[in-house]
Amino acid sequence: MKRILTIQDISCLGKCSVTIALPVISAMGVETVILPTAVLSTHTMFQHFTVRDLTEDLRPITDHWKSENVHFDAIYTGYLGSAEEIGIAREIFEKFRSDDTLIFIDPVMADNGKLYPAFDMAYAKLNASLCGEADIIVPNITEACFMTDTPYLTSYSEDDIRALLGKLAKLGAKRVVLTGVSLTPGKTGIYGYDTVKNDYFVYQNDLVDAQYHGTGDLFSSVCVGALMRGLSMEAAFRLAADYTADTIRETLKNPEKPWYGVDFEATLPQLIRGLEQELRA
Repeated sequence: MKRILTIQDISCLGKCSVTIALPVISAMGVETVILPTAVLSTHTMFQHFTVRDLTEDLRPITDHWKSENVHFDAIYTGYLGSAEEIGIAREIFEKFRSDDTLIFIDPVMADNGKLYPAFDMAYAKLNASLCGEADIIVPNITEACFMTDTPYLTSYSEDDIRALLGKLAKLGAKRVVLTGVSLTPGKTGIYGYDTVKNDYFVYQNDLVDAQYHGTGDLFSSVCVGALMRGLSMEAAFRLAADYTADTIRETLKNPEKPWYGVDFEATLPQLIRGLEQELRA
């Protein structure tokens, strides 16, 4: 069985980060090891949430794993809350990376043209540097623009997307994938560039006109899990895009708390069926 280490925070109530990654990747048949950077009482869409920073614990935990000769088939980072945590993530890559370890980075820090309130351009530059260590990065368009000193693209052509991918590739990652790319009205999806094969790949599905907390975490977690199960990159990203869209549609059935998160628990059986179909293909 493959083993993934995911480095991100835990929101005890609400659906995002580790509370999505752990059940989703485990359900896909992959062992999921967590390294929590912080513990929050709820995710940040709630008011008056509490936070316990765990930065000081990260090195002792990983030192213990190293003494036990633990091997990770993939290391997957999500939200990293500080410059220090970015530095520690880099140390963890150096400590545990082997020839067969996939480094997958979701540089969670911005959306809709703005950095999250806790971050500044110095943080964005550090995140860009960390992405240079990755095999795969999956920024949204906002994050990609901040990491490459590109003015935010409120509208764009396919040539603009390819140019942005070229700038991302110069950071050093082997494969760069932009999320939230809409090439035609009513469609959205991903646009990727494989620097190893010098090849582009695109996948678009129907746009679901709703936004929920945790959809990015859901998408990335499915991608990593699918890759560890042996799917090709294109198949993994196609599965993740379709499953995320289907889960948003399911969540729309419950309009009471649109800020709470996606109802992925209801669609996990669908994810497993989709994974099994891809494995048989």
